[in-house]
Amino acid sequence: MQYEVARRTAEPGFAELDFEGWTCPVPLRETPSIVMGHGGGGAMSGELVEHLFLPAYADAATPDLGDSAVLAVGGARLAFSTDSYVVKPMFFPGGSIGDLAVNGTVNDLAMSGATPLFLSTAFILQEGTSLSGLGRIARAMGAAARAAGVKLVTGDTKVVERASGDGVYINTSGIGVIPDGVDIGPRRARPGDAVIVSGDIGVHGIAVMSCREGLEFGTAVESDSAPLHGLVADMIATGADLHVLRDPTRGGVAASLNEIAQASSVGIDLMERELPIPGNVADACSLLGLDPLQVANEGKLLAIVPADSADQVLAAVRAHPLGRGARRIGTCVPEHPGMVVARTGLGANRVVGLPVGEQLPRIC
Repeated sequence: MQYEVARRTAEPGFAELDFEGWTCPVPLRETPSIVMGHGGGGAMSGELVEHLFLPAYADAATPDLGDSAVLAVGGARLAFSTDSYVVKPMFFPGGSIGDLAVNGTVNDLAMSGATPLFLSTAFILQEGTSLSGLGRIARAMGAAARAAGVKLVTGDTKVVERASGDGVYINTSGIGVIPDGVDIGPRRARPGDAVIVSGDIGVHGIAVMSCREGLEFGTAVESDSAPLHGLVADMIATGADLHVLRDPTRGGVAASLNEIAQASSVGIDLMERELPIPGNVADACSLLGLDPLQVANEGKLLAIVPADSADQVLAAVRAHPLGRGARRIGTCVPEHPGMVVARTGLGANRVVGLPVGEQLPRIC
């Protein structure tokens, strides 16, 4: 990096800059331009929403910032969500951008307790993209929609010039219905609540990284992308008062728990020895210098439930095919509100911070 900076500043058209005392600005938090970290689901993403979008929208926007908006329509409550997918590469072990786009929006709806019903699909295609590849993606979307029991009811297609995009980008929006009596939201965590994760973490992010050029981990890792609304329905059926549900995608478990802790003004204590991190994920993270808690997931959920319901909910999760590896990993506490702390096996504590930018770009 130092060589590249020195070479560029010597070229005609580049101003001479004084780099004395500079540190590597990764990610750039004070910049006049968008950088990759703004899309990482961490602090920079939050700052973009808080300081640019919400002030610009003013009273045209809702202040609630969950995975999906909860809307009262007639006598029903609807969940509405939208998400865009720019994953690179478009095909990865265990999935593709097509099924990821369906499952991701289905899961955003499910995190409010909704039964997903309808999805829109919008494509931005780069000129020169293979029709056979696009066909594979479309078939994957259809298969994922059938498996999830949702209908693809509307859509759009745009094409941009070569070098203006990167193959295929997809946006999906979804609508679902929330059952009566269900009240799930990021502000409902309370001291004493149990924190549950439905299975191994960090799998999807490492699966995508494993097929990028020049990265080989010596072991197979497949994405955990899956629709979670059936698992959520089984949890609701226990009759437990589910306080918070979250699918820890961009920014991983660390980002999701920090956002919950801040929204609910509680502290969260994690038991590091209970975190379900597969050996191959741990090895890959060690090789790349990544924190598994900050790696994206696409088929796992976090649940925060009253302590007296934790065993009942955990049993229901483990009884579902997508929750067999579920564990109780922590507790909400009144101390250090807004912070997540991991208690290590040696008895020490470490702060699990909100990621600033993005460890792994283009993961979803």
